[in-house]
Amino acid sequence: MVANSEFLVDTNPEDLNSEFQTIQALEGELHLRFFLPSNEEFALPAIAIREVMQQPPDRITPIPNASPLLLGTINLRGQVIWVADLGQFLGDPTTLNTDRVEIPVIAVEDQDTLLGLAIESLGEMEWLNIENLQTATSVPDHIAPYVQGEWVSGNESPQMLRLLDHIAILRSARWAT
Repeated sequence: MVANSEFLVDTNPEDLNSEFQTIQALEGELHLRFFLPSNEEFALPAIAIREVMQQPPDRITPIPNASPLLLGTINLRGQVIWVADLGQFLGDPTTLNTDRVEIPVIAVEDQDTLLGLAIESLGEMEWLNIENLQTATSVPDHIAPYVQGEWVSGNESPQMLRLLDHIAILRSARWAT
């Protein structure tokens, strides 16, 4: 069956060389870029993310007497997980719009802890070079423990992409209030 001529493809070695030359080596680590309601952009390492989903607001069950940072819980394939408003957690002045068809939720995990982070919108997956990560200089004190650093792009009006520390977010004492 393997020797069947229908399965064999006639390829020219010169064509293969030109194909391989267009593939570039990826540098850095894979990250997910996303936005908070204030349009501030952040990133999380892909290795920290268990799942990214679009969640209808009526599928997030509010829990009475829970922290105001928590929107409620969802059922993720039989596992109940908390969904938090990441913008509120980080002190974003703009409120997350929950009056829409779907809310983007990033499920992050560390060991046995899993938490859904509700955000305004998803960006792209991107390979970012950790060597270019700078110390975050203009970060407000209340979010400094959750920011590992920032990438700065542009000269005239620099834009910052801040890298969040998912472990610091998951282990924060702020969830208990």
